[in-house]
Amino acid sequence: MFERLANPKAFLTTVSLDYQKILFPSSFYTFILIVASQFSLLVGAAFADTIVSSTRIWPASEYTRLTLESATSINYSLSLLKNPDRVVLDLENVALTPEIERLPRRIGVDNLYIRALRIGQFKPGVLRLVLDLKTKVVPQAFVLKPVANYGYRLVLDIYPAFPSDPLMAFLNENAIKSAQVNAHANIKSDLKERENVASNRKVNPVTIRLITVAIDPGHGGEDPGAISLRGTHEKNITLAIARKLKAKIDAEPNMRAALTRDGDYFMSLQMRLAKARKLNADLFISIHADASFKPYARGSSVYTLSERGATSAAARWLANMENNSDLIGGVNLKNKGPYVKKIILDLSHAGTIKYSLKLAREVLSEIGEINQLHKSDVEQAGFAVLKSPDIPSILVETAFISNPDEEKKLIDSAYQDKMAKAMLVGIKRYFAKNPPLSHSKSKIVWLE
Repeated sequence: MFERLANPKAFLTTVSLDYQKILFPSSFYTFILIVASQFSLLVGAAFADTIVSSTRIWPASEYTRLTLESATSINYSLSLLKNPDRVVLDLENVALTPEIERLPRRIGVDNLYIRALRIGQFKPGVLRLVLDLKTKVVPQAFVLKPVANYGYRLVLDIYPAFPSDPLMAFLNENAIKSAQVNAHANIKSDLKERENVASNRKVNPVTIRLITVAIDPGHGGEDPGAISLRGTHEKNITLAIARKLKAKIDAEPNMRAALTRDGDYFMSLQMRLAKARKLNADLFISIHADASFKPYARGSSVYTLSERGATSAAARWLANMENNSDLIGGVNLKNKGPYVKKIILDLSHAGTIKYSLKLAREVLSEIGEINQLHKSDVEQAGFAVLKSPDIPSILVETAFISNPDEEKKLIDSAYQDKMAKAMLVGIKRYFAKNPPLSHSKSKIVWLE
């Protein structure tokens, strides 16, 4: 101490250092460094580019969907340019990662609307996606909030500006069959006319209207439906069974079928209903595979719309789950499609529900011959997809995909075929007792 006093400068330096050690120990310096580094990370994150974790493209005849998934919401701007026609999607503060760079290679040559996709840095902070078009389109973009296993999703839907009429396409597809059926009916009519020529009784020409069945494979695209422990997706099972049922119906001389979706893409519940109505369908059958938190739950079920609420808590739970498909699959709540008008539903249409119950009981009876029934009677609940005021509609839960034993059945082609055949027999039994609710004055004739 006295030595330090002899050197005033050294003394002051020593006192200053000692004073700092008292007020600012070494641990405090460490604390300051940590706070500063964390603050810099937070500030950097605020201005960092958003990372797109997953990209998906769902091509379909109705429209093409492009999805960009990320942990945070993406700000965007959408524009439609001409000469040549192209859609431009500008993304703010989104990183150009290998995941995004893979997008152009995912545009197939058979895509009906998109010729090519180009990606580049338009300007600092703006990543630009340019879609070169094959035809005139109506683009829609919207952001979906996190739901189920998805994060934020920026969705770009490309609709045709002039969509084809599903009824005309359906009629053209079945023109040959209709001609054959009418020719056969007219031969029978001619024979009757010859038999009655002596009595001068006039036989009116027979007009045939083929019975039309709308088959709805549940879920699709962004909406996988239930997923088994082994990774089997409900959407794939429902489409496989629906295609088999369509083939069997089309093989009948007086019937024809149409699918609401014929590929792995999302269709909103409203679009499914609208398509069935545009086709003048005589009945609507929605195909699903059940799921439960209880792995031992098993059996097939058939549901219809209820006027007075669900017939059981399980039916109510299932209806809520199925009605959430639009949230998972992704519906633009501001605009549900350029050519899908809102269907005004008469939920008190007791007549249609009565016929739906008759159809459901016939189908349930046949399904019970090939699989255990989960419920011995038809269940009822508020299924949105069954809310058509003038088309008898049922929902078939083919089996429990959450049950390992029943999952094996569902992925088995032979079981799928049996299920489709059981549905067909039930449908035919229903129509044998209940002629179709007429959409026209054409006479329905069952051919031998």
